[in-house]
Amino acid sequence: MPADDPNQIAREKSLSKVRSIYSELASLPIERNCQLRTECCQFHITGKTPFLTRGEALLAAKALKATGRTSLPASKEDTCPMLDPRTSRCRIYANRPFGCRTHFCTAAGGALARKDVLDFIHRLEEIDEDLGGDGPRPISAALEYALEDL
Repeated sequence: MPADDPNQIAREKSLSKVRSIYSELASLPIERNCQLRTECCQFHITGKTPFLTRGEALLAAKALKATGRTSLPASKEDTCPMLDPRTSRCRIYANRPFGCRTHFCTAAGGALARKDVLDFIHRLEEIDEDLGGDGPRPISAALEYALEDL
């Protein structure tokens, strides 16, 4: 797509809004201390799988492509596809989705209270709608869909 393509410009504005949400979330006076234990990336341990809105998925897919990958890495169904099995680190940590930032890891401070993040969730849903999304999808499905669209 040409750099001045209106659809591309609108998408980049939406992704900028997602980045802004992540930045605002990080500035909240709520203590978080991610120790990179990756237990939250092991869905079979937590019993939870992150769901991504369209904007989150596109941002994560762009970050994945920046690592040189053009497709979703193979992973066990019960493990995040962004978790590098060789390093036990997130391939896209700086661009990780909202759910990964507000997760339920006790070592990092536990789940953030819904009341503290509800505005962010609503804003992500609005961006999803603006991008023609159909609501949050499980991380692997959301990323596969976003990679096809980039």
